Amino acid sequence: MSTLWSKGTQATDLVEDFTVGNDRILDMRLARYDVQGSMAHIRMLESIGLLTSQELNTLTAGLQEILDEIEAGTFVLEDDVEDIHSQVELLLTRRLGDIGKKIHSGRSRNDQVLVDIKLFLKDEVLRIREEVLELFGTLQKLSEQHKDVLLPGYTHGQIAMPSSFGLWFGAYAEALADDMYMLRGAYDVTDQNPLGSAAGYGSSFPLDRQMTTDLLGFSGLDYNVVAAQLSRGKSERAVASAIGAVALTLNKFAADCCMYMSPNYGFIKFPDELTTGSSIMPHKKNPDVWEIMRGNCNRIMSVESQISMLCSNMPHGYHREFQLLKDILFPALELMHKCLMMADYMLQHISINEHILEAPIYDYLFTVEEVNRRTLEGMPFRDAYKSVGIEVNEGKFRYQAPSGHENGQLTPADLNHTSLGSLGNLCTKLIASKMQKAAEF
Repeated sequence: MSTLWSKGTQATDLVEDFTVGNDRILDMRLARYDVQGSMAHIRMLESIGLLTSQELNTLTAGLQEILDEIEAGTFVLEDDVEDIHSQVELLLTRRLGDIGKKIHSGRSRNDQVLVDIKLFLKDEVLRIREEVLELFGTLQKLSEQHKDVLLPGYTHGQIAMPSSFGLWFGAYAEALADDMYMLRGAYDVTDQNPLGSAAGYGSSFPLDRQMTTDLLGFSGLDYNVVAAQLSRGKSERAVASAIGAVALTLNKFAADCCMYMSPNYGFIKFPDELTTGSSIMPHKKNPDVWEIMRGNCNRIMSVESQISMLCSNMPHGYHREFQLLKDILFPALELMHKCLMMADYMLQHISINEHILEAPIYDYLFTVEEVNRRTLEGMPFRDAYKSVGIEVNEGKFRYQAPSGHENGQLTPADLNHTSLGSLGNLCTKLIASKMQKAAEF
């Protein structure tokens, strides 16, 4: 196998297979970033006199040709080449001669792969940001569209107090705004340039690290060259934590949907083509999409712990285990994209039940409303609470709904919920402003 570090000896096939693992496959996702990093690096090398202007032009043209192949899908990682870094340098040398060997001056594979991963993770976080914003918009639209439809709220799995579809959809929209702050934090951790730290102790070449920072679009540097290497694993963990937060929101929403789709609840439904049936029970419409999403979100949430365990007992500097971070994080990122896309797709086809409260099992949903009504009329709260409780125990409780309304015909406007964020005051625009602020990165 062709390696950048070969000194004439060759590892056995068994050792190579064990140590390389899936790294070559996962490296293909880093290909364009490796070329971008090399383009910035050689411009810097020319500025400090390690390349001539003609050499820079020749190498830039060669790298652009490789980048075009990557974008066209014709670039391949050859079977006997260890990784993406080796492949790019090999192609340049094969096509341009010895000049291709000059691109590695002042650079190690350690800071090279760090740059690749950070550029990749920045793009991934930005892509997830747009997907979260899309889902957020859908949830806010549904919240406003169905804000007048009441929904039973539950605590401890028991019927509790009136909620609404507006409140339900809006809650998950605002939860995504909180998650966006996590994504922004992960982006900030990742948005620091490690190039020039070499193997973790810098270089005796007069490298212009600020120049490569600007060329690559990083907002700042990992200044200390040892700290740059310490960021390996930390950036991945920050991103894992952020997508874990998004996954937790989706996990809970998926669990709600599985429950609400059940005939025992019957709160929401989806077209038959978005559900699955049973091989033996012809009446079944199973929430398979939401169940798979719930399970995949659990998997995504586990990634931060896996990364923490992988990196927890290594002293500073590079260690080969860092290679395994890609095995852990990259598939989780793909799952995150799929879950966000599917959640938005399913919500485009959701139908809600506007007659839920007509069922007599929800007669006690308004006990708190009745307690509050009696309190407003002058009865001490504890006395009002006790009197309603006695009526419930004796089977005599009847909510005194506003004139001309039955429980099942009530809307949030009929209930005295006007405080910020409550049934009658969803704060949709304020939540949109909160999301806009969180997404500014």
